[in-house]
Amino acid sequence: MQKRLVKILLFAILASGISLAVLIAVYWASDKSVKALKKWQLPNSEFIKIDGMQVHVLRSAKCANVDTAKTIVLLHGTSASLHTWQGWMDELSDEYCVVSMDLPGFGLTGPYANDATQYTSANYADFVIQVLDQLNVDKVILAGNSLGGKIAWRTAALYPERVDTLILVDAVGYRTTPKSIPIGFRLAAYPILKPILSNILPRSVVKKSILSVYADDSKVDNELVDRYYDLSLREGNRSALSDRLREFDNFEDQTQIKSLIQPTLILWGAQDYLIPVENAYLFHQDIANSQLKVFEDLGHVPHEEDPQATVAVVKDFLAQTD
Repeated sequence: MQKRLVKILLFAILASGISLAVLIAVYWASDKSVKALKKWQLPNSEFIKIDGMQVHVLRSAKCANVDTAKTIVLLHGTSASLHTWQGWMDELSDEYCVVSMDLPGFGLTGPYANDATQYTSANYADFVIQVLDQLNVDKVILAGNSLGGKIAWRTAALYPERVDTLILVDAVGYRTTPKSIPIGFRLAAYPILKPILSNILPRSVVKKSILSVYADDSKVDNELVDRYYDLSLREGNRSALSDRLREFDNFEDQTQIKSLIQPTLILWGAQDYLIPVENAYLFHQDIANSQLKVFEDLGHVPHEEDPQATVAVVKDFLAQTD
């Protein structure tokens, strides 16, 4: 089905204008403003200005006193948003200042304000530091999933004085051959499809992409699909996804992983077919001060699929490192 849809879309570009018009008519999905997506702004989330962007940020109550509370910063993966960490936020907020955010190109934050800014891990790391500076936060426990995982360890490598502890959840880091790639990522990786994919979005594509990163399909309900679908329609996000997939995955910097000195917890879903579990063991091997926990029944987003089981390990780890 996935290969078939790719072929259909490619054929639409090469075929007659009528065929393309039919495709667009069926799957047309206009960009939506932040105002139109207001339902996804949480009651206690806010927008802060960073480099011309209005960055969507969520802070727990403990953040009111950043001088006394330890701060945990949570970075989501590709096409996700700060909502993916809600389970962890709920469990950690009593003890920590917990900060999550929509990264540039995703969620309600939307793309970089400067069209020339590339979606590289170094630029994302700079962005994270700018957010910390804006929030007057010095040193943090930094956690990230997938794309957010790479941003986390790159931030720790580039700004070691700002990162006290690392938590990597099915993180990007090593060149690998995925067993399965979400169909949305497959389509967005074709530059020739960018003009079309910036204006159409079948909901079925979003649902299939989510199903491919979950181990338990029963947990992929309509509300979850609605959230991913709606936030993909935020103005500029679809175009930014195409740019990110072409620019981000440079593995020349993986040598920096061995230089990481922070205590590191590595969490992985054994049913991750996008970044196979073998990569978890590579991280564990290359980061001297690391612990590894593999969840046999979870997929690529274990923190979202089973927040209670995964955050319990996090809390035990942090208790050891405090």
